[in-house]
Amino acid sequence: QVQLVESGGGSVQAGGSLRLSCEASEYINYCMGWFRQAPGKERERVAAIYTGGETTYADSVKGRFAISKDNAKNTLYLQMNGLTPEDTAMYFCAAYSLTGFCNSDRYKYWGQGTQVTVSS
Repeated sequence: QVQLVESGGGSVQAGGSLRLSCEASEYINYCMGWFRQAPGKERERVAAIYTGGETTYADSVKGRFAISKDNAKNTLYLQMNGLTPEDTAMYFCAAYSLTGFCNSDRYKYWGQGTQVTVSS
């Protein structure tokens, strides 16, 4: 059973930056992604990274967010710049796409989430 632990969330003013981390309990050689869910809204896939390093992003975060992975540390990152109040949500990392496609919403392993709050 893979364990995922997110960290790095917090409160920031609009225009600010945060870097989220997701530490895995073991080396993960398959898709990993970041998702978010705001109160009253459906969960949204923010970014995903393939085993070869290719990345995909939601249109709402393109050019502002960057997903990366440090295999030596078993850690996934999400660098978030230019934050807006619309980015306020609980952010989750996930691993192992059940469909085999990284741009899927169906992942097997999930972390507990880290809260990001952006004030105007």
